[in-house]
Amino acid sequence: MSDLATQIVFHPNVNRSLKLWSTTVGRDKTYRTIQYFSRFLAWYLLQRDNKDLAARLTALKSALGSGRKLMRLFKPIEHAQAALKAVSSVPYPIEQFTTIGRQLGYFGYLSLDMVVWANSIKFLRLDPETAKKVNKTSQRFWLSGILFSILCGLAKTGRLASEIQSLDQSPHSSAKGADDAERKVQIRALQAARASARYQLVQDSLDIWLPVTSLELAKLNEGTLGLIGTITSLMALRVNWAKTA
Repeated sequence: MSDLATQIVFHPNVNRSLKLWSTTVGRDKTYRTIQYFSRFLAWYLLQRDNKDLAARLTALKSALGSGRKLMRLFKPIEHAQAALKAVSSVPYPIEQFTTIGRQLGYFGYLSLDMVVWANSIKFLRLDPETAKKVNKTSQRFWLSGILFSILCGLAKTGRLASEIQSLDQSPHSSAKGADDAERKVQIRALQAARASARYQLVQDSLDIWLPVTSLELAKLNEGTLGLIGTITSLMALRVNWAKTA
């Protein structure tokens, strides 16, 4: 029995999970997955008139949402730094512009989100109309950040595809085996970068429906939004899980 317990407790996946949850991002994405899945389940149960369990899941969703806001209190600074770094570290004009726009969008969103959180715990006392305006402005910043991220993803995947095609079609001879091997390594690296950019593009294309619906630019029900949030949370978790290997 003790051997079985030891195997479970010290299983490699348990170690990787602990490593994932030791980071703020890992915990945030885990909470986000549970939050949005609870949102979906609450909607599903309401359709079947199970109001008691639906109310419990809604309370869980709200608690996790508030907890995630607390964890992100100083995250706007990260996005401000990323925007400044992009000025010198991103050499491609379109990607540089959209990267800066993305980071500033998230900076504005998370900064105002702190105000929303402070008001929700009664630390700030905003009148309902002002609170509604602040929340709506934060959602606009979130939407702009995702839009810039999508534009950046499109520009990046297009550029990488062009570079891969150029390298793939470049003349090569058997006399230059070392050069040919280096070219193949470069192609694989570019293909990996393109796959990563496409992955983020898919995630952004789903996530964008959350602020769009919040701003009443579209009408998606709670179940659909819950599923979208669950899928994109799992996608983000997958990326961070891979980093623990």
